[in-house]
Amino acid sequence: MGPSSEEDSVGNMPEFTVSELSFALKRTIEENYGYVRVRGEIGRVSRPGSGHIYLDLKDEKSVLNGVIWRGVAARLKVAPEQGLEVICTGKLTTFPGQSRYQIVVERIEPAGVGALMALLEERRKKLAAEGLFDEVHKKPLPFLPQVIGVVTSPSGAVIRDILHRLGDRFPRPVLIWPCLVQGEKAAEQIARGIRGFNELPEGGPVPRPDVLIVARGGGSVEDLWAFNEEIVVRAVAESAIPVISAVGHETDTTLIDFVSDRRAPTPSAAAEMAVPVLADLSATLLDLRARLTRAQNRLVQEWRKHTQSLARGLPKLNDILALPEQRLDAASERLRGSLQLYVQARSIDLAQRARLSPRPLIARLTQAGDRLTALGDRLKLALSRDLSTRQDRLTARFQLLQSYSYAGVLERGFVLVQKADGQFVRRAAESQPGQGVTLHFADGQRGAVMEGEEGSSPQKPKPPRAKSAKTPGGQGDLF
Repeated sequence: MGPSSEEDSVGNMPEFTVSELSFALKRTIEENYGYVRVRGEIGRVSRPGSGHIYLDLKDEKSVLNGVIWRGVAARLKVAPEQGLEVICTGKLTTFPGQSRYQIVVERIEPAGVGALMALLEERRKKLAAEGLFDEVHKKPLPFLPQVIGVVTSPSGAVIRDILHRLGDRFPRPVLIWPCLVQGEKAAEQIARGIRGFNELPEGGPVPRPDVLIVARGGGSVEDLWAFNEEIVVRAVAESAIPVISAVGHETDTTLIDFVSDRRAPTPSAAAEMAVPVLADLSATLLDLRARLTRAQNRLVQEWRKHTQSLARGLPKLNDILALPEQRLDAASERLRGSLQLYVQARSIDLAQRARLSPRPLIARLTQAGDRLTALGDRLKLALSRDLSTRQDRLTARFQLLQSYSYAGVLERGFVLVQKADGQFVRRAAESQPGQGVTLHFADGQRGAVMEGEEGSSPQKPKPPRAKSAKTPGGQGDLF
């Protein structure tokens, strides 16, 4: 065929737009590959805010993109994790926007129990290396909790078993934190329940539990996988409230069993660990009460016997009191005789005193009264004489004082000269011509100005300012 024929064949081929070709390939793949099961190892896992999950399935040679829509992701039994070998069931399709094909995953199951167990062992070693499983972190359970918190599904048989067992053993108030126990969001809700109980304030409107039970019924490894998630293990490790794990049956083991404070083989066993048996406690109390009563009775009997033994060694009361009673009788007889003798003696003495006359005593009292009256008269006379003498002496001294007073001298016509500074002028040399002075007379004061020597004309000084005269202290001196 020549070039012309090739050009004719090419020219006869239909033309596609990019979108037409992309959607044609999409239809072809979806029609020929409906539901498929693909086995591989999970590589990259992406969880955007939309809730969808994007992942890669890979083997030694190829990589297949996968997407899990949000509604399917919430129902998954096993959360996709990098490195986990799984079998994905879904439909093949294409994503024309990026020219790639992918699988829309509707179900994920482990490629085998060995794959999950290998991942579980790896995670256990990692958390153990951090010390989360150390015995030093284990907290003791309260003997009789006031409130019990349970993190589980409210619609399952687990919570009914726990409540029934608590009612049989020792009824206690129970707070239930409802959550999923299986699926994609189960781990997050379980961890939120554990942390929520710990965040309740003590003494608040909602009582804070004294012990927590995290419970779920039995199931496969995939069903219990939420209790192997790190978020749940770390929430239990951080809990300040003691935690009892009751996940699965006795043969089931999850990572929460290693970090919890006590591990129960079943949810009913967890309830038995949380509270004692009321009937057993009552029986124990009755037994202790009976033992205490017997011990008290035995002690009383022993003390009674001991007291009786001591009493047999003591002398009789009559023997102890016989001698003192004899001494008391003898003393009573002597006292009776002494009283009679005393009364007789006093009677004789009074009779002798009655025969005595009171006249000498009255005479002596009369003489003593006369002497006292005479002494009083003499005392009055002596006091009158002494007072007159002292008054005459005081009058003479007052007259002498008046004769020495400068007031008497002023009465005789003398004058007392006083300078402005309050000093008295005794000599002419103590004054200056023109100096203002105050003259003290017997009946008052006058201002004056000192002149010069005799025959000299006086200067006319300014009149001195009037000043209140000072009363001279003491007698004063005119010269």
